[in-house]
Amino acid sequence: MVPVSLRGAFVDLVLGGTCAGCEHPGLSLCATCRALLTTATPYRAWPDPVPAGLPPPMATAEYGGAVRGLILAHKEHARYSLAGPLGEALALAVRATLGTRRAAWLCPVPSSPSTVRERGHDPLRRVTSAAAKHLRRQGFDVRPADALAVVRRPEDQSGLSAQRRAANLAGAFAARSRWAERLTNQPVILVDDVLTTGSTLTEAGRALSARGIPVLGCAVVAATRLRASSGS
Repeated sequence: MVPVSLRGAFVDLVLGGTCAGCEHPGLSLCATCRALLTTATPYRAWPDPVPAGLPPPMATAEYGGAVRGLILAHKEHARYSLAGPLGEALALAVRATLGTRRAAWLCPVPSSPSTVRERGHDPLRRVTSAAAKHLRRQGFDVRPADALAVVRRPEDQSGLSAQRRAANLAGAFAARSRWAERLTNQPVILVDDVLTTGSTLTEAGRALSARGIPVLGCAVVAATRLRASSGS
């Protein structure tokens, strides 16, 4: 059987594909853009200002340029082949969050059912699964936990200030009852694709903490430049 990567390369060659990150003709992900995701050094990505209660956030890349293009191509245009490289990037942030630990649950920030239907897929769940598989191949006991649900769909966050984002997201998430007991006293890492103001991750963490589920930290593929320079 021909590997998926080779089939994708063949299709790109025949149909004239372009890199989703830099739009260079050829493969759907060129070597240069792949390196932005898979060879970066994770860093503390505290937003500025820091929302009260935000678990320590770790990011792999800065959200902009080619990285932004890759995330949007996967999320909004269903370029499924990008889930693997994006998962590797998320895995780097997760591994940095783990520190000396070897096990944790990965809890993705959920999208509303209507958003998933509109997109035709759940991009973050796909990337989270890819990250978990990548880490398990490295010997980590890391598994996805679909522990959060959207209970109130917030308004569009575009253009909102950090303060208005926090108010918009208040009460948007709740922990699923079937996961609450399972995750009690278990290390949990919140994961998302992009960190902007930190409001979404803060509210997601609050929803888990309200059910007695401790959050070790947050891991994201990329963070915007709205972060403190000192990393504190």
